[in-house]
Amino acid sequence: MRLRSLLDMPDLRLAVVTGEDQLDRVIRWVVTTDMLDPSRYLSGRELVLSGLVWRSGPEDSEIFVQGLAKAGVSALAAWDADAGTIPDDLVEACRRHRLPLFRVPEDVAFATVTEEVVRHLSTARAADLTAVLDRHRRLVAGATEGAGLGSVLELVGRDLGMRCWVLTPTGRVVAGSHPLPDEIDSAGVARVFLTAPRLPHRLSSPDLSIFPVAADTTSRVADWFIVCEGDWEEWPAERRALTGELAAIVALERVRSDDRLSVEGRLAQELVRLIVTGAGTDEILPRLELSGLDVLSSFVAVAATARGTGLRPGELRTMLGEILSRPVVGLLDEEVIALLPVPAPDHDVAGDIHRVLQTLAPGLADSGLAVGVSDVVAAGGLRGAVEEARYARRLAAGRADPVCVVGHDELATHVLLLASVPDDVRHMFKVRLLDPLRTYDEVHKADLIRTLETFLQNSGSWTRCAEQLHLHVNSVRYRIQRIEELTGRNLSRLEDRVDFFLALRLG
Repeated sequence: MRLRSLLDMPDLRLAVVTGEDQLDRVIRWVVTTDMLDPSRYLSGRELVLSGLVWRSGPEDSEIFVQGLAKAGVSALAAWDADAGTIPDDLVEACRRHRLPLFRVPEDVAFATVTEEVVRHLSTARAADLTAVLDRHRRLVAGATEGAGLGSVLELVGRDLGMRCWVLTPTGRVVAGSHPLPDEIDSAGVARVFLTAPRLPHRLSSPDLSIFPVAADTTSRVADWFIVCEGDWEEWPAERRALTGELAAIVALERVRSDDRLSVEGRLAQELVRLIVTGAGTDEILPRLELSGLDVLSSFVAVAATARGTGLRPGELRTMLGEILSRPVVGLLDEEVIALLPVPAPDHDVAGDIHRVLQTLAPGLADSGLAVGVSDVVAAGGLRGAVEEARYARRLAAGRADPVCVVGHDELATHVLLLASVPDDVRHMFKVRLLDPLRTYDEVHKADLIRTLETFLQNSGSWTRCAEQLHLHVNSVRYRIQRIEELTGRNLSRLEDRVDFFLALRLG
């Protein structure tokens, strides 16, 4: 606000003593002081209030006013309650240093002046900043490059004195008004964001408020969120409204950063489709280079699906891209396929993914996750790697863990051979062999499936199978006989044992 606005506040009744030609100066804040030289505690553009306690003689006025002018103060408002006036030497010093001077009425407390001015400052700043944010939002909505989130957050920090940051659910800082302080654990704050029963949410130590960016449209594990210093419940209405404006801008920036909307994103999608449909190396390698990958690198393929309705395929694609640091990612129906360059053949990609997913697990309560990771391959082996990752993902989907990652090391040789078998063939094979046993178990509680699995694990040994199941050998023989009758197979034959073994692995 400008100095002349002080004259429009009827409750203050301030009067200009000197400096009428300087009333367009801007006030940034209000400071009350009775120090003879307070300049080291001032940063410029303040309205200084003083009761002149510092003054013991005319010479003190020069020292005091010179310090204010040196610090870049916008104006001085004063009154000597003991003398009932403003000394002429102070007026002269202000005139000499071109410092506007206001007289505060005797019956108006400095606290009243401070409260009124600060209230007007907060309202004006909120209005000005909202206008800036609104302009930025229109720029982003118009698909322009804009100034980026960093400049907007810096503006919030500078004009409102409120430090704030934008983070991802993994704890990565997207942008901030200031560097993130050491006392703020970004991963810990991300966990709070994922688990808070309601948002906004306040953290008491350190004193932070957490806001969602797109709570109504995006799962938390795929969203960004805003962290601000202070307790949002104690903020004035203007600041709360401003936070809503900021969240809207961050949401737009997040959408703009989604590579599905970019040329690179469309190239990645096309590359994944070419690999899955069996295109030749002469088609795949040029697309690989166009996608920004080195054809001489080593790669792993990653396949992922979400269980339930808590995480949409597009959100899973975004989340996987964040976890893997922007690999080539494509979406096939509800399955996400990623191609990731690896720094070394022995790098444990599956372990890395599992560790990161465990940090996101609290936000996946309504949507389990199944992930498969292939072995490391050269660019020419990407089709096999994708098939391997997809099969590993199917194995993960069959397990009970809410978040399950299956790596290539869990796939035996026969499993890798089955990776290229169509889903309908796998299903028919499994149903034909195991469904009669499951139906019998449901009716008679005979535990035939478990007996069959234990029998095969012990290489057909009646004795070891009986010991492991805590049964008599004759009971095991009876159960195996019933399995053979129900399926028309002979478990003394190697071929039939292999078929049952594969069916159990598929089940």
